[in-house]
Amino acid sequence: MKSKLKRQLPAMVIVCLLLMICVTGCWSSREIEDLGLTFAIAIDKGKETNTEKELKEEGGSYPKKDNITLTYQFVNEKAAGAGTSGGGGSGQGAQKAYINISETGDSLQQIGSEVALRRDREVFSPHLKVVVMSEDVLHTFPIDEMLDQFFRDNEIRLSCLVLSAKGEARDALQLKENGEIPAFRLIGLGENEHKVSRILPPMTLAKLIGKLHSGSSFLLQNVVAANGAVKYSGAAVINGKSKKMIGTLNEYETEGITWIRGEGKGGVVKSHDKKSQQTLAYDINKIKSKIQPIVKGKDISFHVDIESEGDLVENWNTKEALDTQFIDRLETTIENEVKKIVGQVLKKIQHDYKADVAGFDESFRLTYPHLWKRVKNNWDDTFSKADITYSVNVTITHYGTVKTQ
Repeated sequence: MKSKLKRQLPAMVIVCLLLMICVTGCWSSREIEDLGLTFAIAIDKGKETNTEKELKEEGGSYPKKDNITLTYQFVNEKAAGAGTSGGGGSGQGAQKAYINISETGDSLQQIGSEVALRRDREVFSPHLKVVVMSEDVLHTFPIDEMLDQFFRDNEIRLSCLVLSAKGEARDALQLKENGEIPAFRLIGLGENEHKVSRILPPMTLAKLIGKLHSGSSFLLQNVVAANGAVKYSGAAVINGKSKKMIGTLNEYETEGITWIRGEGKGGVVKSHDKKSQQTLAYDINKIKSKIQPIVKGKDISFHVDIESEGDLVENWNTKEALDTQFIDRLETTIENEVKKIVGQVLKKIQHDYKADVAGFDESFRLTYPHLWKRVKNNWDDTFSKADITYSVNVTITHYGTVKTQ
C-alpha cells in the first residue's frame, strides 16, 4: 500500500501544481482603473470639431477623408472617484459622470485609434451599451457597410442597442444632470415599452445582423434631443435592398406598427366620445394581432385581425351613467381610433415608402413557403400593391372605482 502511494505521489503533486496555477487569477487581466470604459458611440456626418482643427494646426493629424464623426462616451473616472456618478453631484462645479470625445475620419477603426491618442486610458468597448446614428448618415451610407467594423469586432457585444437620431446623434449623448450617464438613460427609456405603445422592441446588433441578411426592410427606434433632454420619438425606415434610410414614422404611426404586429405590452389610446365630444383614455392590458395572407390566382391580399383588452382610466363625460350601452359606445370609439392609427401608417409604408416594416412578409412566408420563394426578391413592391383590410375589437374590462348606474 505504501509502495503504491509513493508511485502515485509525483502525479498528485503535478495535479496540485496545475490547480494552483488555474486558481491564481487571469494573468492577462487589466485593472479597471486603467481602462477607458466606453458606454456609447454616436455616428454623425463628418464635421471636425474645434479641438480637432486646433490639433491639426499644431501638426496632430493623419491622412483621412472627413466622412463621418464618431463621438465616444467614456465614464469620467474623476467624477466616479468623487462619488458623483451615483445620482448626486448636481451642485455648482460638480463634474459630469461622463466624458464625450469626437473624432472625424473615414475608418471607424482608425478613428478609434486616434481617440486613443487623446486619452490616458485604453479605449475599452466590451461594455458598449448603445450606438446612435444620425438620420444624415443613415440616408448617406448603407448601414451594413457603416457598422461592418462593429460586427467584426469581437470586443463589442451583440446585445448593444442600435438607435437612429433626428439631428446630430452626438446630442443624444448629452444630459443636463451631472450624475447620470446618457447611455444608461437611453437604455432605460426602452424599458418603458410596457407603458408606452409608441416604443418599438429593442433593435440590438444581433437582431440587426439578421435583418440585414434577410434583405427585409425594417425600423430603427428614433431618439430626439433638445437642451440636454432626450426622448424616444418615432422610427427610421430602412430599405431592405439599399440598406439606407428612406423616411421616418412619427410617434402616432409607430403606434400603428405596434397594433399591426400585436407586440404592444401596454400604453394608452386617447380619443373623444362622438356624442359628448369629451376626452376618454383607454389603458392597454393586452394586444393580439393575426395577419392573414390571402392568395387568389396572382392576387395577394391581407386581412389583419386585431383584438385588445384594457381599462377605462379616464372619462371626462361624467353626466352619463356607466351602463352597458355607454361602455359599448366607448369601445366603438376606441376601435375607430385604432383603425385610424392603423390606416395612417399603412398608407405611409405601403404607398409612400413601399416598404414592409410591419411583418406581412413573415406571415406570408410561413403560410405560403413555396410561393414566398418566387416573390421574396421583390417583396416590398408586391407588398405595396396588396389589398389590406383590418378589423379591430376592443373590450373594456375594468372601469376603475366609479360604479355603474
